[in-house]
Amino acid sequence: MSTFNADFDGSDYKPKHDKNRLKGQILRVFNAVKFGDWFTLDELHHITNDPHASISAQLRHLRKEKFGSYNIEKRPRGERSTGLWEYRLWGSLK
Repeated sequence: MSTFNADFDGSDYKPKHDKNRLKGQILRVFNAVKFGDWFTLDELHHITNDPHASISAQLRHLRKEKFGSYNIEKRPRGERSTGLWEYRLWGSLK
């Protein structure tokens, strides 16, 4: 998917060290959520083997125009008071 060739950014980002790793992460997360099923971060971790914080970051990246403007929905799983959230990709904002 060509939109995943966009440049990542951030104060600690060094393309030489990080680009391939982050590109792999975003592709794994996208492939897990692309069919619209709901997943918690822990479930995505078990699918992708990526760290929870990285998965969360890649879900945020997928919302950005340069990575496809995907609609990543979030809702509580179970009782809202537990703080457990689930996510899905639902269409594109384009």
